[in-house]
Formats: sequence, C-alpha cells, structure tokens
Amino acid sequence: MSERILVVDDEAAIRHSLEEALTAEGFTVTGAETGEAALATLHNESYDLVITDLKMPGVTGLELLQALRHQGHDTPVIMMTAYGDVETAVESMRLGAYDFIQKPFKLSAMKSQVRAALRATRPATVELNESPPSKASRRRGATSTMPVSTSASPYMDMICACPGLGGIRKLLEKVGSSRAGNDTSVLVRGESGSGKEIVARAIHEVSGVGSAPFMEINCAAVPETLLESELMGHEKGAFTDAKARKEGLFEVAGDGTIFLDEIGEMGVLLQSRLLRVIENRRFRRVGGKEELTVNARIVAATNRELEAAIQEGQFRNDLYYRLQVVEIIIPPLRDRPEDIGVLLNAFIQEFNLKLGLRTELASPELIETLQRYPWPGNVREMRNVLKRIMILEEPDILSASHFPTHIAQGRDPRLGREAQRSSAGSLTSLSDVERDQILYTLEKTENNKSKAARILGISRQTLREKLRQYAVADEASDGD
Repeated sequence: MSERILVVDDEAAIRHSLEEALTAEGFTVTGAETGEAALATLHNESYDLVITDLKMPGVTGLELLQALRHQGHDTPVIMMTAYGDVETAVESMRLGAYDFIQKPFKLSAMKSQVRAALRATRPATVELNESPPSKASRRRGATSTMPVSTSASPYMDMICACPGLGGIRKLLEKVGSSRAGNDTSVLVRGESGSGKEIVARAIHEVSGVGSAPFMEINCAAVPETLLESELMGHEKGAFTDAKARKEGLFEVAGDGTIFLDEIGEMGVLLQSRLLRVIENRRFRRVGGKEELTVNARIVAATNRELEAAIQEGQFRNDLYYRLQVVEIIIPPLRDRPEDIGVLLNAFIQEFNLKLGLRTELASPELIETLQRYPWPGNVREMRNVLKRIMILEEPDILSASHFPTHIAQGRDPRLGREAQRSSAGSLTSLSDVERDQILYTLEKTENNKSKAARILGISRQTLREKLRQYAVADEASDGD
C-alpha cells in the first residue's frame, strides 16, 4: 500500500504541481486548499505525511501543526515558506514540524525531503544476526541490523556511558533514591544543546516513575499569556478562546515529571505563581475555584546566568533558591572530549534504527578528529550534523570527509578571522574567511540576522543565501 500524503496550500498551482509530482513517485496524494479543510480531512482520514504552506488565510500552517499535536497526531509535517518567514518556520520545527523548505523550490528537492521525512519516521524493526544489506536494499527501507539497547533507562544508560558525566551520574542516583521523592525540585544548568533534556529524562527514569508521564514545555517558545494556561489548565469561559475545560501540565503529569525548559525566560509575574505551586503543591486552573494537588516532580533547566538575571530584576531569587534544592551543572562538550565517541556511536545506532541503515560505528581515527573540534553547539550540534549526513549520504562507513570542512579541520566558527589565522598558522580560502566572519558576526549579535546583515553590509536575503551556501542554516537559526 502506497504512503499517503496531504498537501495543503491556498495556491492552486503549487498544490496541483505537488499532487502530480508526488503521485508520479507512487504516493497517494490528497490536496486541501485551506487549513480548515485540512483539519476536516485529517479528522476522517490518516496520512503518513503532511506538506503545508506556512501562511494561509484562516488557519495557518503553524496553527494546523499545533492542532495536530494537540490532538495527539504525530504525523510528520513539512512546512513550505517564503524567504521572510524563516524564523517562523524554525519555530514550527521547535513545535514539532519535521522540516521546512523555502519557496520557490525545485520539485526534485521536495521529493528528496519527502522521502527523507517518510524514511526518518517510518517504524523500524531490529533484526539481529542477519547479513548486512546492500545500499540499494537500505534505500528501499531495509531493517537495521545494529543491536540496540532494550533497557528501560536509555537516558540514564547514556549518561552512565559518558566518562565526563561521572559526577552527574552519582548525583542522579542520589536524587532517585531520595526519600523526599517528587517533593525535591531540580535545576539543570548548562549551555544550549549540552543535554539538559537528557538529564531531565534520566531523572524521570531513576525516580521510579518511568510509566508515569514526562511532560515538557519550553518557556521561551510559548507566549506568557498562554504559558499559565498550559501549565495550570483553564476552565471553560476563563478567557475568550476558552471554549472548553483544559487540563494543564501540572494535572496531566500525575505522579510523573514536569520539565520546564528555559525557565529563565519565564515572566516575573508567572514566576511568583509557579513559586506558590512549588511551595504549596497546590494550584487552581485559570478561571477555576477548585484546588488541585501537584504530585509530579518539577525539573527546570536554563542556559542563562540566573544570578545575573536576579540582579537585573528579571528572575525571582526566592524561586531560584526553591528550584535549586538539587542543582546539576552540565559541562559543555568541549570540556569532555572523552564523551564524543560514546555520543557519536549512540547517535549512529539511533539513526540506523530510524532510517533503516547500517552505518558502522565510528573509527578511533574519526573520533580523534572530532575531538579536536570545540562543538560550540554541544551535543545538539553533533546530533544534527550526523543526522543530516546519514539522511543525505547514507554512508556505510563514516569518515571526516562527510563532515563540514570547519568540523573536520577543528576550526571554531565563533572565532574572528585574525584568531583563525593565528591559530591555523597558514593561509585559508576566501570562502572560508567569509563563512567564518558571517558566523562570528551572528555569534556576536546573538543570531539577530537583521543586525548581522547591517554589520556585514549585505541584505538579509543575501545573508540567508550565504548561510545556505555554506550549509550552516541550522546553526545560525538556532538561537536558544
């Protein structure tokens, strides 16, 4: 049975061309002119993939994505977007979109992206002790032959396997065995991409509540006006759009774990309400009178210097000390190079399973090469780079040539041109100099593309073209 795709776009020409092109590839394709029509179709039919325009009259692509996730659908979604909507498209990925593609696009590029999305989200089975499949058979979706962990504690297992996280492992074991249980809140600190969510999920595992829900929310990604409702729920009629009662995360989590990512971005008013919830272990839904009990453990995470935020009046010191009952600080990946091989091989096994590949584990030589790169984006950067390589290249054996030049050469993209020249001790190409300066400027402007473009003396469109040219769009767009 062919895989089913729903194409949503108010522009008939684009919708029809995609329907025709994807049908010719053997897919069963349905078109929808509006977001409302798409929601109605998805209510009655199931699809393996949704391709939707970002900006449409009525229900937008972003709202369609949010509705799907709210209804419990995990269907992969590809966003189509114009140049000016890149930031919103990146935000859609944080909310659960698989990927986005910019208009105008080539049909061949869309076909490749469709195949990658379906391959990445297709259920895979693990078959041990079978002969290695050929690359041709892998492209047809053959099953992975890599052994994978069947442990009930995969996140804790990953931490235990990393020599550089030995201190964190011992702390997590104490948290798990604490008699205080879920009354003990935990604050996880570390640079962006360092693995704070992995630690939070490991806490959930060692707390003996693995079967209970793990509920997470990014406090920086949800408007403050909606964040309180997301956490505490609301009653019908509590505000204009409250058409029915909604249970919040504190209620849904039950005896499990609530992970408040980027807690440093929460507004001060909501911080005071959160403090009362943590202290009293009770709350009310927005617009409600009934007091409900919080049984879940609260784990918060931040990459901000909260002490500085307290001095600036942006974070409550009483909430800080209440969250800091147990504080876990994750060192950046550059300070624990001994973990690079462990993480790399874990991600290879993960993507082998998801993509139906059988890429061999990394050689000592490749690990040594990757240890020379400082990984400014930490574990997230490594995982994203490897995912892109395995989707596009499907390598049997990974080598340094598969990685971007600056990674293979161990060059830190955050450093300026003079620092790069002095550290390299040799001449470099003009394109490398241009790329390094663009990344350096983005770093200094905290990924503000408008400001970076002004400093560089180019337009935002030119800056985006340069980022695509140097294959660094993911790095530059990830500003959290």
